[in-house]
Amino acid sequence: MNSYYQDFLIRNWQKSDRTKAAAVISYVLSEYGLGWEPKGADRDVLEVEECYLATGGEFWVIEHQSQIVGTGAYYPITRGEKAVEIRKMYLLASVRGLGLGKYLLQQLEAAIASRGFQQIWIETASVLVEAVKLYENNGYQAATGVETPRCDRVYVKYL
Repeated sequence: MNSYYQDFLIRNWQKSDRTKAAAVISYVLSEYGLGWEPKGADRDVLEVEECYLATGGEFWVIEHQSQIVGTGAYYPITRGEKAVEIRKMYLLASVRGLGLGKYLLQQLEAAIASRGFQQIWIETASVLVEAVKLYENNGYQAATGVETPRCDRVYVKYL
């Protein structure tokens, strides 16, 4: 992945991004009163190679003026048929409201579809109001079976 939205670069994760990407996610979680869970729900951010790259997924970072301001990722899952889960879609507050989240979601969906997947699952928390609105406005349907303890919503979209 190497794509531009305005002056934001969306690119593939590199090993040197590990700490900065984790810091962005941790910061956004804390902004909404959610905890950073390096041994739980956020272990995948610290183990991108094993959790995403080795399983057929992708992990992207969003840069603005050479600083990481967001992340987005997906990996195959066994829930459903030919399914993936979009994960770690976080943007710093300073870059929200610019259409970047919608663009990122569209790019993730296009990459997922091009690989032949048929279902996209997303888990989120109600307090992430902007994320909930984004998913609901882009064709994601409420589902059941939340698996991540800090999440209380799960959505699915059929491609």
